[in-house]
Amino acid sequence: MPGTAAPYPYRPPHPHPPAETPAETTTRLRPAGTRHPFRTAAAAVCVVLGLGLIGGAATGSWLISDSSADPAAHSAYTVGREAWHSIPVDTLFPRTLKGDGAGPGGADRVWTRIAVAPDSGCTGALDPLLRKTLRPVGCSRLLRATYTDATSSSVTTVGLVFTEGDTDAMHALGSRYAGEHLGARTDLMPRAYPVKNSPAAGFGDRQRASWTVHVLTEVPVVVFAVSGFADGRKVTDPQPAEKAMAVNATTAAAQAGLGHEAKGVADRVERGLRRTVADLTEKPE
Repeated sequence: MPGTAAPYPYRPPHPHPPAETPAETTTRLRPAGTRHPFRTAAAAVCVVLGLGLIGGAATGSWLISDSSADPAAHSAYTVGREAWHSIPVDTLFPRTLKGDGAGPGGADRVWTRIAVAPDSGCTGALDPLLRKTLRPVGCSRLLRATYTDATSSSVTTVGLVFTEGDTDAMHALGSRYAGEHLGARTDLMPRAYPVKNSPAAGFGDRQRASWTVHVLTEVPVVVFAVSGFADGRKVTDPQPAEKAMAVNATTAAAQAGLGHEAKGVADRVERGLRRTVADLTEKPE
């Protein structure tokens, strides 16, 4: 993973040009003859043309240099949009996530990755209504992974939707999610990624207990996570993570800390993505 660029290497000063030879210092200059008016005019034209060419070349060089330094070429949006295939999967979804103080009452959590889903589009991986909600920013690629906690009693699927939206589109979607409280609607809950022969084997739509969705505006990505019980039990009253984490929450998801599971896993994957994109877009001093 790229980090801060190394300092510029030391370069010794240019050596002094060699001294002129005696022959060069003693060469006799030829006397200049009388200049013809036509030759003088032609020389002036050549000088003007030469200066024009030099100026044009300098301007072209400046323009090329300036375009290569265009911030947009190295922006977080440019890098973030390609992150799904340019950043290693173990960086996007670490094998182990440490959640110091991320559990109920500030308890520590550790999540272990069970499996990573093959990268795909959003069709089939997200509910139709959620896809419709994300349509203004588009869906370039979807990456998902499923984790389990240290006791293998809960499972959580975390996802990264890499969008096609620009800055304005992502801000608009983020504002809509916040203004219309879309993240709390059960019909916009993300889907889980079940994994055969694992604690998440029975993790389907009816097992979803708590979830969170966060529209990023620094990079064109939507981060989500959805959690459930590892024993495959059905949940009749799923609750968004924000509400399930409340002190007075009494739902099964809240009592089991599944809101903390969804929020904790999503936050750490999001932080890792932000940090990696920031490192890749950092300019050398």
